[in-house]
Amino acid sequence: MKSAQVGGQKIYPTTQGWGEEIEMLIKKIETALLDQISKEAHASNSYLAMASWCQVKGFRGAASFFLTQSEEERQHMLKLINFVNESGGQGIIPALQEPLAKYKSLVHAFEVAFEHEIATTKSIHELVDLTFSSKDYATFNFLQWYVAEQHEEESLFRSVLDLIHIAGDEQRNLLIVDNEIAKIRIKA
Repeated sequence: MKSAQVGGQKIYPTTQGWGEEIEMLIKKIETALLDQISKEAHASNSYLAMASWCQVKGFRGAASFFLTQSEEERQHMLKLINFVNESGGQGIIPALQEPLAKYKSLVHAFEVAFEHEIATTKSIHELVDLTFSSKDYATFNFLQWYVAEQHEEESLFRSVLDLIHIAGDEQRNLLIVDNEIAKIRIKA
C-alpha cells in the first residue's frame, strides 16, 4: 500500500483521502472473512456442478435454478472480497476444491444444497458472534445482510424440497416439479 510521510508520521490513503495508519480490520476477523470467501466460492462451484448434472439429466428448470444460485454465491463472495479490501485487508482468492458432481436423484441434489445452506448459515452466525464479541461493529453491521440472505436461502431450498416431496418419486411427476422449480426461482 502506498504511504507518505507527513510531519514525521506515516499516513495511508483512505476512501476519504490520506489519513493516519489505522487498522480497520482485526486480523482474526479478516481471517474468518477470508474463510467465508472460500466457502462462498465453493458454494458457487457446487451449484454450478449441480446445474451441470441437472442439465445432463434433462431437468432444465433445476439447471436454471442452480445456475442462478451459482451466480448469487459468486456475488456473495465478491461482496466479501470488496469489504475486506475496503477495510484495509486483502481479499484472497481461494483455490477451489472439486465439488460433488453426481447425485442419486433430483431430491438428493436439493438435499445436498439445503445442507450446504444450513452450514453457511451457521458459519455466518459464527462470524456475527465473532465481530460482536470483538466490538467490530462495522463488520457486524455489514454481516447483517448475510444473516437476512441466509434466512431467504434456507426458506427457498425448503420450499423446493417440500415441492419435490409432495410430488413423490414417480418419474412422470418430475417434469411438473422441474417446471415448478423454475417458477419458484423467479418468484424468489
